[in-house]
Amino acid sequence: LRLVAVPVGSLLSSYGWYLLLAGIVIYLLIQKLSQSLASRPSSRAGAADAAVEPDVVVRRQEALAAARLRMQEELNAQAERYKEKQRQLEEEKRRQKIAMWESMQEGKSYKGNLKLNQQEVESGASTSSAVPKSKPNKKPLRGGGYNPLSGEGGGTCSWRPGRRGPSAGG
Repeated sequence: LRLVAVPVGSLLSSYGWYLLLAGIVIYLLIQKLSQSLASRPSSRAGAADAAVEPDVVVRRQEALAAARLRMQEELNAQAERYKEKQRQLEEEKRRQKIAMWESMQEGKSYKGNLKLNQQEVESGASTSSAVPKSKPNKKPLRGGGYNPLSGEGGGTCSWRPGRRGPSAGG
């Protein structure tokens, strides 16, 4: 015991006041840090209060579930409208194919018939008060007797093949 008491006593006699001041400073720092840590997690205190009041938590969860249900119903309605539109488009394509097939069986031009059907659909969709415009009478660009293969009536333009033989270059 004397081996420990002599060096501790000499240490306290020479540095006692310094050790006392260092202890007080360390104690004050610990107090300050504990106060700042206690006041710092104020956001956690709000979460703890919400956990304490289950009514708030239940209402918040019910509101979230209701919002999700509304969004899901809206999404389902949009999907249903899209499916209906796709079904109508497929039905229209099927009708056009049937009309094309029937016109081919009758020996008619199916493309011309298809264009007529599309015009009928468009005219049915437009208002009935609209009067269809008639095409103005246009004169033909060339006379009725024009035939480019005959070589007649072509005007001043005529083509003649070049001479046979070596080229005239030098």
